[in-house]
Parts: sequence; structure tokens; C-alpha cells
Amino acid sequence: MIELQISNGIADVVLNAPEKMNALNEGALRELSDAYERAAQAVGSGEVRALLLRGEGRGFCAGRDISDVDPAEDDVQGYLGGLVQPLLRQMSGFPAPTFAAVQGACLGVGLGLAIATDVVYVAENAKIGSPFANLGATLDSGGHWLFTERLGAHRTLDMIYTAELISGAEAVRSGLFSRAMPADELLESTRGIVGTVAQGATQAFVASKALVAEVRDQRLGLWESMAHENRAQDGLCATADYAEGFKAFQEKRKPHFKG
Repeated sequence: MIELQISNGIADVVLNAPEKMNALNEGALRELSDAYERAAQAVGSGEVRALLLRGEGRGFCAGRDISDVDPAEDDVQGYLGGLVQPLLRQMSGFPAPTFAAVQGACLGVGLGLAIATDVVYVAENAKIGSPFANLGATLDSGGHWLFTERLGAHRTLDMIYTAELISGAEAVRSGLFSRAMPADELLESTRGIVGTVAQGATQAFVASKALVAEVRDQRLGLWESMAHENRAQDGLCATADYAEGFKAFQEKRKPHFKG
């Protein structure tokens, strides 16, 4: 159900099981990990400079595929700790800018996929939240962290207890994701942005990606973060794109970055 297409510097990773809202079982998670690994190898060869994750059909990803799961025999730790969490870490560490276009349902593991992506654009009518109150289960795949970090404890528990889903527009207003767009414009607009980024200074973007992750995960203060920025900038000044950017500015022309 996972497809990978590479063209014009973009790795297009597609969840393609619209009949089940792109819900993911163990096999699909392994396929998705393999797609990201192949795309990462293409970054190393210079073939890929950005990645777009999307889902076919009405929903981005409705979460785990539980259609054949027997609760009495369910290996939850094997699924979440053995498959989902390593995949999300792999996605988060992808060596180029990553984007997701999210329409319809974005729940459970699907929400985790969005959390692990650098930039998330959502349809205004997307559905985001924690439906687990109706399953006797709890929110997983990083959802507690995202909601508590952005919404606070009270709103997070309100959503969890009531299983209320919020729209993509509200999610963006609440600071969960980057931009909300009309559903019929989402994919085309996202592709346009990803195409522009894929022609940019990839190493500089990756440096910023690492800096943002450090600020988030290590809770860096201003001066410590600034010192990390200084080191990153020092490393970039030896790259061809750094030289090209300065030269283009001085010559009053558009830069031509090679990534």
C-alpha cells in the first residue's frame, strides 16, 4: 500500500489504501520504513532534496488497522515500541526537508506520521484528535506530547476524554501544524511549495532542522541555542551553496543551489 515516486528532486511517499482510510498494519509500517530508507539513499546520491508524504482518498491516515486484531493476543508493545516509534524516529531524522499534506482523518499512528514530519499542511476540514475513548485505549504515537505542548493539559484531556475531533483550521489556529488550506487546493499548493524547497540550499535547511530539534528536545536557552547556530553557520560557510548564495546576492541575481 506504500508507494515511492522520485521526480524533480522530490520523493513522493504515498499511503495508497483509500478503501480503509490508509490505516496501517505491521506490513504497511515496514513498507513505509523501506520507502523512507530508499528515499534517504536517493538524498545521498543527490537525486532527492525534499520529501512529500500524502495519503490517497478521503483521509490521510486513520491510524492503526485493527480490523484483524484480537485484543487477547495483541502485541501492543511490539507494534508501538517495536515498529511505530522506530519508524517515527526514522522519519524525523530524514536527511532533507519533509512535508505532509493532510486531508480528512489524521488519527493515532496517522497523527504520529504528521508529528514526525518537518512541515504539515492540512485541509481546513481535516479531522485531528484522539478517538480512543471509544476503544478503551489511549492516545499514542506522540499525541500526548503534541497536544500538551501546544494546547495545554486541560484542553488535551478534554479532547481525550470526549473523543472530540478538531478541524484542520482549528489545529492550525492552535499551533499544532503550519498552514490550513481548502481541501481542493491542498495537494497542488503543497506540491508547489515542496518543489521550491527542493531547489533550495538543502544543507542549510538540514542544519536548521537539526537546530530546531535540539531546541525542542533539549530545551535549549537563547545563548546556548545561539552557540549551536554559530557552529552550524561555520560549517555551512565551506559549502558550494553558501558561496553561491553570497555571489548571487552580490551580483543581484537568483541563486542556483545544488543542494
